Amino acid sequence: KNYGRVVFEGLKGGLDFLKDDENINSQPFMRWRERFLYCMEGINRASAATGEVKGSYLNITAATMEEVYKRAEYAKMVGSIVVMIDLVMGYTAIQSIAIWARENDMLLHLHRAGNSTYARQKNHGINFRVICKWMRMSGVDHIHAGTVVGKLEGDPLMIKGFYDVLRLTTLDVNLPFGIFFEMSWASLRKCMPVASGGIHCGQMHQLIHYLGDDVVLQFGGGTIGHPDGIQAGATANRVALEAMVLARNEGVDYFNNAVGPQILRDAAKTCGPLQTALDLWKDISFNYTSTDTADFAETATA
Repeated sequence: KNYGRVVFEGLKGGLDFLKDDENINSQPFMRWRERFLYCMEGINRASAATGEVKGSYLNITAATMEEVYKRAEYAKMVGSIVVMIDLVMGYTAIQSIAIWARENDMLLHLHRAGNSTYARQKNHGINFRVICKWMRMSGVDHIHAGTVVGKLEGDPLMIKGFYDVLRLTTLDVNLPFGIFFEMSWASLRKCMPVASGGIHCGQMHQLIHYLGDDVVLQFGGGTIGHPDGIQAGATANRVALEAMVLARNEGVDYFNNAVGPQILRDAAKTCGPLQTALDLWKDISFNYTSTDTADFAETATA
């Protein structure tokens, strides 16, 4: 029931969706059936209060496909428009539930939980760019594909390559992006990349610059960790996003390190939750040396 309250507050504060954590499926402290019900109660209340379409990714990951289908059918029955799975389910299972989602008019969100076990080593395993291709072919609608500025390792050029693989209909050779040969996707549907992990409203100018418009921005800790509560955290993120998009559309050089933060500070003058968030997270950043730069050339990591 507390979890349903989190969903309600986040959606009422201005978010479009919330999501289950990838590690939550059906533990003793939160069984899946009750979670789905309370989440839907929060979604419906928030939709009624705001007049907007809302949702929450209900995690249907389970040990067998029979159980996955059962949870998916229940999610549909209680009114959800989106379900989520984890990459660790396996490729056959992912394709199977993708077919179910298409036949039942449901969005399918894929969390890439488990990819780093075989994507981090350059001398063996599978590059995440290949996983992006496989998942697009499998028919999932969303996949986590990196943040550049969040807590996950993210060379800007490599991340752009991941996003291009998911979003473009044809790929041209682009060595800095890690795309080594041409590829046509013909009529195969696109996949929406998701940026999630350590991002907050103070990075909004960077997120829009690096990731573009066709992306899902997921602020988890950047919403729930707000000192004034979940609803205030959601409001801060929405105001920051809309202020930055407005500035960009007006032709402002928003990515400039002097201009972007100033846009946020100006917006915060009339939005207390945003000011509080900027004060809390303004100095938080993550700088890693990338393990996934292209072999032919060095690229900056900070």
